[in-house]
Amino acid sequence: MVTQHNRSREPRGPQSIGRIVSQLMARTGYDREQGSEALATAWRQAVPEQLAGYSRPGLVRRGVLEVFVTHSAIVQEFAFLKPTVLASLRTSLPAAGITDIRCRLADSAAGP
Repeated sequence: MVTQHNRSREPRGPQSIGRIVSQLMARTGYDREQGSEALATAWRQAVPEQLAGYSRPGLVRRGVLEVFVTHSAIVQEFAFLKPTVLASLRTSLPAAGITDIRCRLADSAAGP
């Protein structure tokens, strides 16, 4: 006997290969890994070279990109650069929906 719960999981007909691959990537975490690589690449392109070595992007939550920095002085530098960096990230990664950047000091043991 098929319950209502099981019925909702059954496909209602043929699905596109793109949808199937997308679901598979989401289940395996591969899409998150690819997204992280794209974000890291976009970050390196958006941030001035002299600051890129002192920072690394974290996760985007509700449109806010968390950035880990090595020194508190870098937080202040990013405050001045925020509009430019945000504009670059929005252009490079429109689907990420980044609306703000928040800097945090990285754990000294983990590094940036």
